[in-house]
Amino acid sequence: MMDMRDIVRKFRVTDGEAFRLKQFDPGETCGLDIEKDEAKQLLQAGVKRLRELQERLYARKQWSVLIVLQAMDTAGKDGAIEHVMSGVNPQGCMVHSFKQPSAEELAHDFLWRAGCRLPERGGIGIFNRSYYEETLVVRVHEAILRAEGLPPDLVGKDIWKTRFKSIREFEKHLVRNGTVILKFFLNVSKDEQRRRLLARIDEPDKNWKFSAGDMAERQYWDDYQEAYQQMIAHTATGKAPWHVTPADNKWFTRIVLAATIIGALEKLDLDFPEVDDAARQTMAKARAQLLAEDGGRGS
Repeated sequence: MMDMRDIVRKFRVTDGEAFRLKQFDPGETCGLDIEKDEAKQLLQAGVKRLRELQERLYARKQWSVLIVLQAMDTAGKDGAIEHVMSGVNPQGCMVHSFKQPSAEELAHDFLWRAGCRLPERGGIGIFNRSYYEETLVVRVHEAILRAEGLPPDLVGKDIWKTRFKSIREFEKHLVRNGTVILKFFLNVSKDEQRRRLLARIDEPDKNWKFSAGDMAERQYWDDYQEAYQQMIAHTATGKAPWHVTPADNKWFTRIVLAATIIGALEKLDLDFPEVDDAARQTMAKARAQLLAEDGGRGS
């Protein structure tokens, strides 16, 4: 079995110059041939370790972590959040799903609504879709771009290059201020999406997941693949890498996500805040007072 750090590195993109999405296999499992129960145990071990690290992150309140999830429909973003973050203390974790922009959000620049929802120090923020939608759905459906109210001179052939530049600078700013950025593209194949859409239709307990909009967007599959290619190629950096994570096997997707987040937190070398002598003296006095209550019962 490969070391999980090697597996994570296999899917990490830090320089998009030579990036080609077609070189990443959505069905890849890195030779892991394990039973369902074993995969579940492996993930549970990761969830436990993630909880330990998150507690230290929350206690120190120096770093924040921003997790960005982008994917085609049915790739498993919701399930990944549910399973990977199942053991995390909700007080230190915020999930935000970016839907169609509101009138207020459209009245600001395209990064404004994301900036309002960034995680605070000590917290983990998860963006289920993100500001990257402004280089994806807006690029595939140009009518949306025209409806955003930008000055006509700014809506030209270079708009995607300028948006990519704005995103790179935005992420540099976050990193310089103590935010660890982990970006994941859950890479599902068209055949697997077809199977999952059929399951939503054929299995009654999954009917609620089906959306006619998913079928409509599927018709633009090739356009979206090109948009994702350009997005990753222009915004993958050493400080804010993309992780092109295989998504045809949900168990493998979740293990890779957990291992990536754990690895990033471990690099921070997190320790609980140190207590100085004055604080120790205060605690000693408090302890003495507590033990003195009711004749020292409980000592």
